[in-house]
Amino acid sequence: MYSIIVPVYNRPDEIKELLDSLSAQTVKPFELLIIEDGSKERCDHLLDCYRSSFTIHYYFKPNSGRSDTRNYGMERATGDYLLFFDSDVILPPFYFERLQTAMKESYCDCFGGPDAADASFSDIQKAVNHSMTGFWTTGGIRGGKVVAEKFCPRTFNMGFSKAVYDKVGGFEDMMGEDIDLSIRIREAGFVTRLIRETFVYHKRRVDLGRFFKQVNNFGQARIWLQIKHPGSLKPVHAMPAFMLVAGAFLLVASIFQPLLLLLPLLYVLLIFFDSLFKNRSLKVAALSVITAAVQISGYGTGFLKALWFKMILKQPLETKKNLTKIYNRG
Repeated sequence: MYSIIVPVYNRPDEIKELLDSLSAQTVKPFELLIIEDGSKERCDHLLDCYRSSFTIHYYFKPNSGRSDTRNYGMERATGDYLLFFDSDVILPPFYFERLQTAMKESYCDCFGGPDAADASFSDIQKAVNHSMTGFWTTGGIRGGKVVAEKFCPRTFNMGFSKAVYDKVGGFEDMMGEDIDLSIRIREAGFVTRLIRETFVYHKRRVDLGRFFKQVNNFGQARIWLQIKHPGSLKPVHAMPAFMLVAGAFLLVASIFQPLLLLLPLLYVLLIFFDSLFKNRSLKVAALSVITAAVQISGYGTGFLKALWFKMILKQPLETKKNLTKIYNRG
């Protein structure tokens, strides 16, 4: 049996969509634990009409951040396997059917799956999804393709056995906590597997300002992870920062050599036509150029900021209080 653990902070509308998708599963070998992390907009009033479809446990606790909230859920889970989804995730109806098949064919103690955009998503949501999963923006490292680094499951779609939890423990209160746990699981000798068939639809932030803050935190997290796990930083992780610096240099240099502007133009065209091929929409392709610019600038500035303050100036990592503020902004 699987225990699904979902931390929630002021997102009742998102939880309803997740509940609808769980109710529509072709098989339901799971219990759901919703951990309300001090929300002002609670979601407990939505749960009664789903209790006849599957087991739901609801907990409300003071706000303490996503790591502590997930750990809180793990301590109360009764399943043999722990699954983690973000509150803005929607599962296709065959998710658990495919997961069971994959586990019977080749069991693993830890797995992760990719994310995708559903046809019903708005144009901007599809563009954001393309920016977060496309090869030309992230190198394809978020589950769909494993070409640039060892696969690390992330908590928008991640699971591991109770044996892993008993040996490795839970999430630590830090930026990049899910990747940190994935690294610790691998270092403990457990097999981690990408199951491409168990994808989820991820309704990411549609506000470009909040999207910038989110990817900025992702960029900072990579430096945190390098500090804790030396050698975990790969060239692909530094690419957005490199591209940001290179883009600024090209803009200045183009004053003297205008033909240099052809290089960023070529990159824009690559993103545009890649999105056009995948989404079959001129509007989404155009928006993908904008969201890619937000993704690269946000991640790149976060990476450079943490590189300067945390690695070069050796400033200490943020306290739990600051992490909670970051979580609340998301």
